[in-house]
Amino acid sequence: MRKYLMAGNWKMNKTIPEAIALSQQLCNYYNREWDKVDVVLCVPAIDIKSVHTVLDFDKTDIELGAQNVHQEPSGAYTGEISIPMIKDAGCTYCIVGHSERREYFGETDEDVNLKVKELVLNKVNAIVCVGESLNVRDSERHIEFVTAQVRAALAGLDVEDLDKVVVAYEPIWAIGTGRTATPEQAEEVCAAIRATIAGSFTQEAADSVRVLYGGSMNQGNVDSLLAMQDIDGGLVGGASLDANSFKQLIEAAAKAS
Repeated sequence: MRKYLMAGNWKMNKTIPEAIALSQQLCNYYNREWDKVDVVLCVPAIDIKSVHTVLDFDKTDIELGAQNVHQEPSGAYTGEISIPMIKDAGCTYCIVGHSERREYFGETDEDVNLKVKELVLNKVNAIVCVGESLNVRDSERHIEFVTAQVRAALAGLDVEDLDKVVVAYEPIWAIGTGRTATPEQAEEVCAAIRATIAGSFTQEAADSVRVLYGGSMNQGNVDSLLAMQDIDGGLVGGASLDANSFKQLIEAAAKAS
């Protein structure tokens, strides 16, 4: 059985003092029930070291993730951070190919694939984001579009590499808009993602890969989303910026386990 994963994506929020306070609040809430769920905080690069210090001091099982990374280990890439850097700073996860990175910073499927391969090589878990715009959804090409993104992101991986891969389905039209895909809409795409992995690798591998929902998960929809067969947790944006809200989502996942 796949273990639920709740990953908080703080995006470009929280100064260092604010990041310390939020991570400390979550550590204070932590209890043994949370062991039923993998919990990850994906924080801005400037907050990584401070948040790691809090998590390490409090000895919880909450893990740390980056929001982006460069595929090269070092070099003349001003403003970028490398996989060895985030790994040394305590990150065990990294988001790759978020829709905002694709839209605002021009990341391509090829860029995402290079990052995924390097993360896997360096034993860092890749949270690979895929998802469609409203135009693609309305033209009913969403399954074709998303599964093509999945195949591109995972191209060149071996089946063993999938142990370090999580896929997050984020319908772009439901991010930060207040709109949410229905559980049935989310399940349709998450099931297609799993079927695509089975077709590219093996059914056994597909059954072990966790597929998250990443479109405005909140206290009002978490139970119905987690009840879906192919949804294994959430990549949570706004609701992860408040300790009490994120706590409620984690506890919902623990209860559903």
